[in-house]
Amino acid sequence: EVQLVESGGGLVQPGGSLRLSCAASGFTFEDYTIGWFRQAPGKEREGVSCISVGDGGLYYSDSVKGRFTISADNAKNTVHLQMNSLKPEDTAVYHCAVCIVGLDSVEFDFWGQGTQVTVSS
Repeated sequence: EVQLVESGGGLVQPGGSLRLSCAASGFTFEDYTIGWFRQAPGKEREGVSCISVGDGGLYYSDSVKGRFTISADNAKNTVHLQMNSLKPEDTAVYHCAVCIVGLDSVEFDFWGQGTQVTVSS
């Protein structure tokens, strides 16, 4: 059974940091591009970041470049998203997902249930 299980969300003040983790199982981890999208109430889904586990290729949305860092731990079949300098507009449910990265866009094929990130003072 294919599973993506997120952890690490929570409440943080503006300027703070959080680290999200995604544990993957049920498929060959290094064959896929894994990442994160977020969904805030009343807003469209936004692709945040993806990593091609096999070759290390990276994708970041413009809104998080320079603040977020994605990494993969092949030994543990886990993807991490280190989020620094968090802003209130980063508040959303973050879903770990299988990414399909195109030239100008990213789509998602399968995702987990999500973890809430709230940035507020």
